[in-house]
Amino acid sequence: MEFDTNVPVYLQILTYLKEKIVKQEWKEGEKMPSVRELAKALKVNPNTVQRAYRQLESEGIIYSKRGMGSYITEDRDKLYQLKKEMAHDIVDDFAKRMMNIGLNKSEMLEIIKEYVKGV
Repeated sequence: MEFDTNVPVYLQILTYLKEKIVKQEWKEGEKMPSVRELAKALKVNPNTVQRAYRQLESEGIIYSKRGMGSYITEDRDKLYQLKKEMAHDIVDDFAKRMMNIGLNKSEMLEIIKEYVKGV
């Protein structure tokens, strides 16, 4: 993973973890990599990974079992809500960037329709 120096590392890890979860690379109820394992794989301080895990836990996306590790929630509604939130963030960023280059809503929709036809 390559990190953007303009964004805090823990936020980038948080996004990375959320993407793994919503893409179901890590399934509901599945054990997450340990903080140390992930920190080693990403070449970051374990405290940074721990901060991302704490945020996921506070959002109800993962939960901890004392002495056993962290697990992905089995709450499908919570996971679907996470996917929707991430999609909204992407659309929001997309719309802002399109408006910055001078496109209006109807022009954006036309571009999206053209894109979807080509996919």
